[in-house]
Amino acid sequence: MICRLWRGWTTRENADAYERVVRGEVIPGIEARRIPGFQSIDLIRRDREDDVEFVTLMWFDALASVRAFMGEDYELAHVPAAARAVLSGFDERSAHFEVLDRRRQPD
Repeated sequence: MICRLWRGWTTRENADAYERVVRGEVIPGIEARRIPGFQSIDLIRRDREDDVEFVTLMWFDALASVRAFMGEDYELAHVPAAARAVLSGFDERSAHFEVLDRRRQPD
């Protein structure tokens, strides 16, 4: 399993707008592609002293699935224009981690 990690930052004034774009457009757009091996995406937010940081964690079965999402230059960040418009900065490249242990609380 692969976890794709990406970070972006907004001003406090643009944080809610960015969250709306990601939750309303970006994530549904990714899900609609039905990428083989794509499992899920998490969006997390942290208010900091001078800005707001967002992190996305995407979960894939294998690196081949990440390539199906982004192509051969799979580390390139996926940041649509509507998201770029409200970000003050972002990682140009995503980091990819091999997941060694992922546990869920039993039901």
